[in-house]
Amino acid sequence: MLRPPHLLLVLAALVGLLDLTSCNTSPTKRALQYMNQDGFGRRYSGNAEEEDYVTTGDTVRVYDVNHPTDINFSVNVSSDGTVLLDQVGRIHIAGYTRSDLESVLAERYSSYYTTPPSIVVDITTRGKVFFVLGEVLTEGSKPFQGNQTALDVIIAAKPQRDTANIGRAMLIRGDPQDPLRLPINLNDIIKGDTTTNYTIQEDDIIWIPPTLFAEFGYFLRAALYPVTAVFQAIGGALLGAQGGRNVNNGNNRGLLTFGGIF
Repeated sequence: MLRPPHLLLVLAALVGLLDLTSCNTSPTKRALQYMNQDGFGRRYSGNAEEEDYVTTGDTVRVYDVNHPTDINFSVNVSSDGTVLLDQVGRIHIAGYTRSDLESVLAERYSSYYTTPPSIVVDITTRGKVFFVLGEVLTEGSKPFQGNQTALDVIIAAKPQRDTANIGRAMLIRGDPQDPLRLPINLNDIIKGDTTTNYTIQEDDIIWIPPTLFAEFGYFLRAALYPVTAVFQAIGGALLGAQGGRNVNNGNNRGLLTFGGIF
């Protein structure tokens, strides 16, 4: 039985632990400043299916129909969203749609020509991706090319034949306020029912869950990991010791043979 002083210490420790737990559950003011408040969390976003937009990593080709020898170049968008242009200088273009950028550049170049520029912009996308995660062979981010469906991207990611539950796949469109989760049933799609064969957008997440048997297998592997790790360590140590003895025996035999020759 605990004595009163010891009991008070235990109670004080429990209260302190509860205080720490309550502090950790709510973000600090500093953390709130960095938390995503809208969309996927990227600084530049849009819907490239409706009209392509510029983001970091893209290559932009600029061409002036009225002055083709003067304005005809390609430029890469830097990590801060800017490009360096002749005559105009460094300007920020990340986040602009194609038509918006054409208007901005026409206005910037207009002061250098008597004939108003007629700017045409072409965007080569490198900074737009989506993600395929779960029971697939090629997990990770994938380049967004447009006009891609759920079936396209899942087949390209190569689902694991023995562990992927293709009937319970999920499309996740992230948002801190209203995340969208849409079920994908590949079994229905390959039978002709394309109801859940959604069009993929940039930053979409495709999740391929494991089957029930695979989940059980993963659970057993995690539960037995401490035991298997110990046996692996012991086995490695025994093999190392046996290897060392074999090397020593070989060296001894070599020395005996060497001595026998002479």
